[in-house]
Amino acid sequence: MKIRKKVLLIVMMAALVFSLPIGSAWAKTYKLTVVAGHPPIFLWVTLCRDLFIPEVDKRLQEAGGKDKIIWNQAYGGTIAKIGGALEAIEEGIADMGFVGTIFEAPKMPLHNVTYMTPFGTGNIFYVVDIMAELQAKIPALAQEWTKHNQINLGGAALDTYGSLTNFAVQTVDDVSGHKIAAPGPSANWLKGTGGVPVASNLNEYYNGIKTGVFEGTLTFMTAASAIKVYEVAPHICMVNFGAQFAGGLSINKDVFESFPPEMQQIFIDVGKLYNKKLAEAQAARADKAMAAMKAGGATVVYLSEDERKRWANKLPNVPMQWADNMEKKGLPGKAMLKGYLDGLRARGVKLARDWDK
Repeated sequence: MKIRKKVLLIVMMAALVFSLPIGSAWAKTYKLTVVAGHPPIFLWVTLCRDLFIPEVDKRLQEAGGKDKIIWNQAYGGTIAKIGGALEAIEEGIADMGFVGTIFEAPKMPLHNVTYMTPFGTGNIFYVVDIMAELQAKIPALAQEWTKHNQINLGGAALDTYGSLTNFAVQTVDDVSGHKIAAPGPSANWLKGTGGVPVASNLNEYYNGIKTGVFEGTLTFMTAASAIKVYEVAPHICMVNFGAQFAGGLSINKDVFESFPPEMQQIFIDVGKLYNKKLAEAQAARADKAMAAMKAGGATVVYLSEDERKRWANKLPNVPMQWADNMEKKGLPGKAMLKGYLDGLRARGVKLARDWDK
């Protein structure tokens, strides 16, 4: 009798399982913490919040809604400070977020090839596309994510860099003797000019200039407008150091591999969309940012091509020095540099200086 009851119970449970909608027996709710050191006023964070996350939710729903995500969004350094996202995601303190590769030069040196190669191109799309090509061609580049237990989902390029200062800059000679905030590798752009680089970041520029810690900054115009740095540094010089690859969205590898295959593909596909839309938004906002700063009282000087070449030729050959240093560490620095410069040339970019010749 007992055996019959057990058999009947098993049959009833099986019938219940197979009567459920396909996949519901395996439905799962994931809790993901997403971090960024910068606040959402910056596009790479804005589009994480307003594009990536809702688009993932939408596609999961369209796929049947069997898997859901509860998002904990922690931006502005609330969990991971600027320069801390890579480690936070690697250690599982966060599940995914925006990693600024510019602040991770010791751990992700190959990703800093654009910052080590100034006076390239102001075209954001070229930079994004070239870096994507190099990711596919040079395994060591992709491994800078995987060795930190992460999967890269999308990249971010920033509009071309110039200077904002509280003194006039019309030629390279004008920066001599002045303290200028220059984050990470961009400090190299002042070598040989007499300018004094000071390590800093976007969150510090306004107050740093206002209080006299430094007298200006090297930055990109969409950020300069967003944080209103032109109010304390109203002299804008469009040097056109070039658009820069600055980081990307990444997800903890263990977390990613816990997803079912169809969910993994959604994250990959939405990452590609983030790539595209961020480049479009950054490019569109750059012109508006310049107009807003002019309306706010800033004066703008555009450096001539001859003056750009003069500035470039004042620098030591930073790109080749960087490439040689990478080679000594067993990394393909020369292949990265050549790949990046060849990518620019193939797109018709006339370089201010042929760093590899």
